[in-house]
Amino acid sequence: MSKENTINRRSFLRKSALAGGTVAGGALAAPAVLAQAPIVLKMQTSWGAANIWDEFAKDYATRVGEMSGGRLQVDVLPAGAVVAAFQVLDAVNDGVLDAAHSVPVYWYGKNKAASLFGTGPVFGGSATTMLSWFYAGGGQELYDELTQDIMGLDIQGYLGFPMFAQPFGWFKEEVNTAADLEGFKYRTVGLAADLMAKLGMSVAQLPGGEIVPAMERGVIDAFEFNNPSSDRDFGAQDVAKNYYLSSYHQASESFEFLFNRGFLEDLDPDLQAILKYGVEAVSTANTAKAMDRYSADLQTLANDDGVTVHRTSPEILAAQLSAWDELIPELEADEFMKKTLDSQRAWVERVSYYELMNAPDYALAFEHYFPGKLAI
Repeated sequence: MSKENTINRRSFLRKSALAGGTVAGGALAAPAVLAQAPIVLKMQTSWGAANIWDEFAKDYATRVGEMSGGRLQVDVLPAGAVVAAFQVLDAVNDGVLDAAHSVPVYWYGKNKAASLFGTGPVFGGSATTMLSWFYAGGGQELYDELTQDIMGLDIQGYLGFPMFAQPFGWFKEEVNTAADLEGFKYRTVGLAADLMAKLGMSVAQLPGGEIVPAMERGVIDAFEFNNPSSDRDFGAQDVAKNYYLSSYHQASESFEFLFNRGFLEDLDPDLQAILKYGVEAVSTANTAKAMDRYSADLQTLANDDGVTVHRTSPEILAAQLSAWDELIPELEADEFMKKTLDSQRAWVERVSYYELMNAPDYALAFEHYFPGKLAI
């Protein structure tokens, strides 16, 4: 949708509201409500209404509304309200939606490089490390090059909320060695699909809401999604009882906040800034809520739902790194992907060296005060 040729209804409402304010100051006074009518931003998520991430998106809407003094209203819609979970990028690009709350890996089918912005190889940096790369290490510029220049999309995206490393996932029986993984029909998304294929699995890429039905029908027999709260929300504990934490398949992801560029640029500069920096604000709020809820729901899964919580074995983790070693040269055959991976490697080599050298052994302190609790 071209900004030059199209004025969407919200742009029209904004201009009408401003005009109303002008008239109100003259002889023909208009009702005050015209000058105060908020600009409504239609944002669909890639999550169901019962998913904790729907709350996370609404936390963003609350902050934008309050910071704008009510001039902006973000209308958060769940997956499927307008388009399917994997279709939000197209909908924002086409102006069907003003914005979306999703993850880059959900448009991996359009360009594999999407997966490098959150779900690529793990060189030793956490999600916080890689979110910092996005904002301070050149990642935003590479993301814009991919989405706007290479793909020609009329969108502007920002990343927020560095997610905790995603669990290896849910299995009906224990898996302890790399050989145990061969033959599984496993759900994941993005480059993790390529990674798991190298470990001998066949992979189905499905939105979160389709996972449990696929397990019940036998389409898949193991899966990962993201975290204890989201997993429990859609009923993972009803179809599998072995939950494996720790994995290198998706260890540095963040949310993607997508905006139609024409819509965004039509806003006053202060409102554009609120939408942009609201992502940073909600990142902190989402982290606090995630720490609280994820940890509580993990206890509920173990204590009330009959789930056995494991830590993924060192052998499987080492096999994942070896699989990344095989996959990286294939990715680097693409010039843009090589440039992005080089940038990430350089960032992690410097930044994670500081992080890892500086960090005390938190597990040692935890074991000191809570002996016997960690199963590592």
